[in-house]
Amino acid sequence: MKILVTGGLGFIGSHTVVELQAEGFEVVIIDDCSNASENVLDGISAISGVRPLFEKLDLRIKHDVLGFFERHPDLGGVIHFAASKAVGESVEKPLLYYENNLNTLVYLLQCLGSKEQAPFIFSSSCTVYGQADKMPITEDAPVKPAESPYGNTKQIGEEILRDSCRVIPQLKVVALRYFNPIGAHPSADIGELPIGVPQNLVPFITQTAAGLREKLSVFGNDYPTPDGTCIRDYIHVVDLAKAHVVALQRILNGKQKENYEVFNIGTGKGSSVLEVIKSFERVSGRSLNYVIADRRPGDIISAYADTTRANEELGWKAISTLDDAMKSAWDWERKIRNI
Repeated sequence: MKILVTGGLGFIGSHTVVELQAEGFEVVIIDDCSNASENVLDGISAISGVRPLFEKLDLRIKHDVLGFFERHPDLGGVIHFAASKAVGESVEKPLLYYENNLNTLVYLLQCLGSKEQAPFIFSSSCTVYGQADKMPITEDAPVKPAESPYGNTKQIGEEILRDSCRVIPQLKVVALRYFNPIGAHPSADIGELPIGVPQNLVPFITQTAAGLREKLSVFGNDYPTPDGTCIRDYIHVVDLAKAHVVALQRILNGKQKENYEVFNIGTGKGSSVLEVIKSFERVSGRSLNYVIADRRPGDIISAYADTTRANEELGWKAISTLDDAMKSAWDWERKIRNI
């Protein structure tokens, strides 16, 4: 079966392509390479022994999306990653985020609406919860006003999918609300490689340790947490990738209880920014140069998952530790920097 992976050259997308191929799926990737490189195809091929089909395409151009679906009438499902995803940048450039994250989703769904079956896995986010009242966060936690335009695009994206499932009976959707993906494939053939200044914590840590960045800024140490820094649920990207395959198979095997389902994908454990730094120092044997900076607009205090539903309904569970993830991230950084 052929599966479309949008944003398949990106961090999570590329790891998911590897896991799909390991399960025997044929994969076709769409990516505009705005935050990824075609060289990722080499890493995927090195791991799996299979080079996926690839089309460089901007999903914001509706005519090109229609053309893609005409060229691939045998698509059996879609895993949709392609989106802008930096909280801070979204505060500065909200219209860019609304165009890139919502228009593209609508165009994909319009194309899928004409197919006999339309399994769709959506890359959502724990940002839909905003600052939750209780920890850990369950899927039934109220969706509060978003803290950032990025978070709002994920909320609206889920609403678009929920509404579409009511009127397109063949559309079957699983939305996976990620917490914080980190790490790299154990082969170190693929990993997180942001273009320009990293927007996420872990690549900034590894780039600082590798000498590419002078120092790491920790945004705020006066939050109401044990050490004053923000708390997140950091999940190994390979565990996250496997969750997408399991969710797709759930739809294909007819195990969905409703046409639209939501699952939290995390470890169920929160770690502070300083705990992540200490984990890196532990597995790398290096001291990290970091400074405390002002709080960053759009950041919430704490977010970690209740994964009971994913564990019991999907039969999926995160197995890697924070140290496992930090070691793989550092192995990847050392490989690409020849350290």
